Amino acid sequence: MHVSRFDLNLFVVFDAIYTEGSLTRAAKVLNLTQPAVSHALGRLRDRLGDPLFVRQGSRMVPTARARAMVSPVRHALGGFQRCLSEEGGFDPTEAERTFVLGLRDGLEGGLLPELMGQLMDEAPGIRLQSLTIRRRQMATELASGRLDLACDVMLALPESIDHVPVLSGPMVVMMRDGHPLSSAMDLPAYLAAQHVLVSSRREGPGLEDFGLARQGYRRHIRLRCQHYQAAISTVQKTDLLLTLPATLASRLSRQGLVLKPFPADLPGLEMHLYWHRDQSGDPAHSWLRHKVLALLKEQQEGQETF
Repeated sequence: MHVSRFDLNLFVVFDAIYTEGSLTRAAKVLNLTQPAVSHALGRLRDRLGDPLFVRQGSRMVPTARARAMVSPVRHALGGFQRCLSEEGGFDPTEAERTFVLGLRDGLEGGLLPELMGQLMDEAPGIRLQSLTIRRRQMATELASGRLDLACDVMLALPESIDHVPVLSGPMVVMMRDGHPLSSAMDLPAYLAAQHVLVSSRREGPGLEDFGLARQGYRRHIRLRCQHYQAAISTVQKTDLLLTLPATLASRLSRQGLVLKPFPADLPGLEMHLYWHRDQSGDPAHSWLRHKVLALLKEQQEGQETF
């Protein structure tokens, strides 16, 4: 089937349904009625001879054919969008676009409030979505256009993924005020204590554990949880220790908590901002990327010394 005989708007609807997992939400994003989205999906199903999405509960789940299509479809739509952006320029006051950011728990709270505040004033049609992306999937997600920017530790990714360092600094240890180690803490005392680890993974060591393991040490993880707010609340009420980057600790520390330098010589944490090279020339992507970089630079400059 030649592309000239195909309504390319159907692929815009396909992408919205794939992203939102719902006809209702896709219709809202596209500023269409739900019947119009349903009709477009029906036409696409007829043309391709595949249901593309099947309903499971409240979600529209993609078929194998849809999963195989999504990457090239998004790549093509991104190319069309870049052509339009480059020809007409980028005006944030008029733009209608959703950017997807790959941010882990600790970065969301520091970046999104300030970034969204700027967008509310400057770009009323720009929407943000923040997701936790598995590191092994990051390059694929960036290449497909499903992900616009990601911030994570230094990773070995293909040359097509551009990146710049944005945050760096030492690790520190957080504990409650009055903890037995709040007056003095050395490495043996740190290792003898019990710890909380924040991780989105079901199992596996934290970054600090890799460094300790290289020196022949291992600590006792008593609690593994997904979010720093839960970990910090637990530290306030127990004798568990929380090890985290100083840049993050400066922002999240509360009254009644004590921060101590990490009691071992380990490399500091370095975070990088990642994007696909194809996006570098997109004026809209460049506009948002520079805003994110500026805010992360402010966080780096505002880091306390421990």
